[in-house]
Amino acid sequence: MLVDDEEGVRRFVGLSLEELGYKVETAENGQVALELFDEFRPDVVFTDIKMPVMDGIELLKNIKKRSPDTEVIMITGHGDMDLAIESLKYDASDFITKPINNDVLEFSLDRAKERLTMKLQLKEYTENLENLVEEKTQRIVQLERQNAASHVVAGLSNALSDAAQSVETGGGLFNELPCLVSIHSQYLEIISHNTLFEERLGNMVGANSFDIYSDRDSGGNACPVQQTFATGKGQRSKETFIGKNGEEIPVTVYTAPIPGNDGDVELVLDISVDMTELQRLKDELLTTQYKYQRLFDEAPCYITVQNPDLSIAEANRRFVEDFGEAAGKPCFAYYKHRDEQCSNCLIEKTFKDGQSRQRETVVTTLAGEQKNMLVQSAPIHDASGTIVQAMEMSTDITEIRRLQDHLTSLGIMLGSMSHGVKGMLTSLDGGIYRLESGLQKKDSVRVEAATKTLKSMIGRVKKMVLDILYYAKSRELETDAVDATQFLLDTADIAAAKADAACVEFVRDIPEGLGTLHVDTAAMSAALINFLENGVDASDRKKDGKVELSAQRKGTDLVITIEDNGMGMDPETRDKIFTLFFSSKGKRGTGIGLFISNQTIEQHGGTIEVDSTPAQGSTFVITLPEKPGQVAA
Repeated sequence: MLVDDEEGVRRFVGLSLEELGYKVETAENGQVALELFDEFRPDVVFTDIKMPVMDGIELLKNIKKRSPDTEVIMITGHGDMDLAIESLKYDASDFITKPINNDVLEFSLDRAKERLTMKLQLKEYTENLENLVEEKTQRIVQLERQNAASHVVAGLSNALSDAAQSVETGGGLFNELPCLVSIHSQYLEIISHNTLFEERLGNMVGANSFDIYSDRDSGGNACPVQQTFATGKGQRSKETFIGKNGEEIPVTVYTAPIPGNDGDVELVLDISVDMTELQRLKDELLTTQYKYQRLFDEAPCYITVQNPDLSIAEANRRFVEDFGEAAGKPCFAYYKHRDEQCSNCLIEKTFKDGQSRQRETVVTTLAGEQKNMLVQSAPIHDASGTIVQAMEMSTDITEIRRLQDHLTSLGIMLGSMSHGVKGMLTSLDGGIYRLESGLQKKDSVRVEAATKTLKSMIGRVKKMVLDILYYAKSRELETDAVDATQFLLDTADIAAAKADAACVEFVRDIPEGLGTLHVDTAAMSAALINFLENGVDASDRKKDGKVELSAQRKGTDLVITIEDNGMGMDPETRDKIFTLFFSSKGKRGTGIGLFISNQTIEQHGGTIEVDSTPAQGSTFVITLPEKPGQVAA
């Protein structure tokens, strides 16, 4: 379904979708789309964000209430980026910008089809497994009931004499029982048996009682019949009979004494239940469980089964390999590295209403690798329909996101920065006005203040433009051999101005003799300044705010440490800081600075370690090899 208030967009994009082979219905606003939705039931909905009557955000919410599995892709202009990003909170699958490029449209549709296919496969696997387990469980219960019924017979000692007579005459109840029934004398001799016994073991009248067992060849082995004569009490045991064709038959044997007139045991009744079918079903169930365990472990995603208390009941092999053995432990501790439950937990919501949900997040593996994940939850019901557990499946979409970032990030970034640029231009106009006014009035204080404002705004504009250019066009490093000590001192001087303006103490511990460093000075200086300025921003709310830059040589590596005593970060924020467009500064940040800084250090072969505690501060340890072609230790 295509929803847009512009007829030209509906006609142009609708033709493109039909050429791709899709059945398409269009609507001019959200209200018309909802009226059409129940009848048409589309798998994918494209909707503009800004429309009369009902906008795209409201339409998205209504569609997700009616059909959570429908993929909704938002269409937006550059000025609507805040709304587009907000739509992701309400489970929008994606968004594309106007004018709509056919390649981007087809790519977005392919991703939506992949998500739909994955949901259907997971649902099918879950339903098949539940149905098979239910079927096998019912069969086992049926056989166990039959087994228990035979056990009850062992207690009916008062009726056993009549039963013996029925067996001997070849008629009566015991010839109808689905059990192997035989009568044994004091001399451990079989004197009679029912029809089923003869069909399975042959005519054994006159044979020794122990001859029917596979592991007893004399009376000294004390078969259940002999034990009954010896103790005067009924016996119950698992045994193996020998069939008339030599095959082994697993049985459960129940024996009962039949007393004579004098009260002594005269005969023993043996009722044995053939367990062959039960064993076959158990083996088949084990085979089925093994099959689905393999499917569970080999699925190309991370899967956990969680209990109502959010502890992990089971995790597949891929999860254990990348996040560790987590059975019995809370999901948020192993998957999100948090000390407390996530505020928007999908599993908790699924337990409450039984609905499947999905969202995207960023996680960190045991190896420190960050991955973009599409997380989906689904309920697991017992035979009565009660939700007993929930399944969470996480698909690695890092490469997809990386490709999408390269296709659309520049447009998104420019749109999201528009308000910031407008504000800076306004500040520049104000600074120029104050400068001109100060010059006309020969007011040195006003001139100095205006100059300071202009320098600050020009610096911010320069940094934003450089970030855009750096990200928009990848480039090779242009390295020079520089004195590491002097390079760091020059970089520190640039950052010191911002620290002074924010009244944050700036400490430098840069010793002489750090040797030579081969770096792209412009790129590396910008990266380090980004870390230093972030430290200043994090510390400027404290009276004793402090940022420290230190460096030392470890072998051939240069280790640079940037430490602040600012607001710090929780583990979830720490894991996301190098993700494109993620910012903890709200509207003051673009979410691109640390992403680019991280790329710069990786291009030089370096590494970054981050340690942070909320309200106590953060420490960034950057390790650079002597030359970019090397790898830092």
